[in-house]
Amino acid sequence: MRGRREFLAGGGLALVAGPALGEPDWPDRPLRFIISAQVGGVSDIFLRILENRLRERLGQPLYIDPRPGGGGMLAAEAAIRANDRHSFTINHIASHAISPAVYRNRGNFDPLRDLPGVARFAALPNVLIVRAELPIRTPQELAAYIRANPRQANFSSASAGTSSHLSGLLFASRMGVEATHVPYRGTAPALQAVLGGDVLFNIDNAPVSRPHVLSGELRAIGVSTARRASTMPGIPTLQELGVPDFDVSSWYGIAAPAATPRAIVDRLAAVLLEAMEDPQIAARFREVGAEPWPLGTDAYNAFIRAEQARWAEVARVAGATVE
Repeated sequence: MRGRREFLAGGGLALVAGPALGEPDWPDRPLRFIISAQVGGVSDIFLRILENRLRERLGQPLYIDPRPGGGGMLAAEAAIRANDRHSFTINHIASHAISPAVYRNRGNFDPLRDLPGVARFAALPNVLIVRAELPIRTPQELAAYIRANPRQANFSSASAGTSSHLSGLLFASRMGVEATHVPYRGTAPALQAVLGGDVLFNIDNAPVSRPHVLSGELRAIGVSTARRASTMPGIPTLQELGVPDFDVSSWYGIAAPAATPRAIVDRLAAVLLEAMEDPQIAARFREVGAEPWPLGTDAYNAFIRAEQARWAEVARVAGATVE
């Protein structure tokens, strides 16, 4: 499969979590993780961090199947169709909270009914970025630049229905300006659009833009969360800088088709939660700008339900819809 990345499991590895109760043969073949990011996107980065622990504890190779676009809907649909006890997806704020609020034609897809969460593992802020050579250092300067250069008043997103899409619309609304949304197929190409000057700004996940901020190619103006990010304490929040009522945090977890036996869900959740308690793995998440934020199965699905209600209101206020 094009874009697939495969990891081979080492031999002779003891499993901390034994076979799932009632599922003694699981897993009996490689695990497939269908993700909504391109290679190099946030979900891909997170799986690179988790891959060794997953294969050690579960005793099988895993491969990543990128299905970018559609605010996570394409990856979600592929996971539901697979329904083979060995296919999972990285779910997130876009696939399970924002897309249901903005997509008008999503059929009968209900994230919590069709693709419920297994466990949450991390969260990260979005960061407002522009090219470093532009004379823009504050949200107010960006708003002034947009007013003075309406033809350049555009922003990129990882696709329609993502947190970068809603973040851009919310920023424009809060600052009283109009900006055109330009969707891409993944976080990495959306970032490249900023680097190449195809769009003016982007408000997206920190891990992908961080190397370019450190290199001086991009300028990070502010983070999207209400509090400063512990991984980037030197960057103020957009609220600190005068953008009212702006609090966006992207969260990530693993989801499984609803028909997946609970014994398998429990085993996978246990392995994931154990991994997030490992100081070395937690440190690697922080190195890329994310914060470990583990949550078990039932609590995670209750959290998703609350997030759906919250983002439905944000989408209504921002006037965000996708046909």
